[in-house]
Amino acid sequence: LHSSRSRSREREQEQAREEKERKEEREREKRDKEERERERERERESKRERERDRERKRAIERERESERERGRERGERERERERERGERSERERE
Repeated sequence: LHSSRSRSREREQEQAREEKERKEEREREKRDKEERERERERERESKRERERDRERKRAIERERESERERGRERGERERERERERGERSERERE
């Protein structure tokens, strides 16, 4: 009788240990899964940030290019006015 009760108690303790281990494993897997998801989200955010940086740089470069273009146009207009002034003063001297 005693050994039967003892074996029964050992079996219950073993089952309780196994259940505790399974529970800990499930919790560990859940934490790992959550951590992997947070890591993926950090990577996605980092990728979005790099894309925003690239877009900002492209916008700045486009603005610089249009500034250079406006400068070229302004320079051409200035040279054209200079040439016209030169031609006028040539005609006035004649």
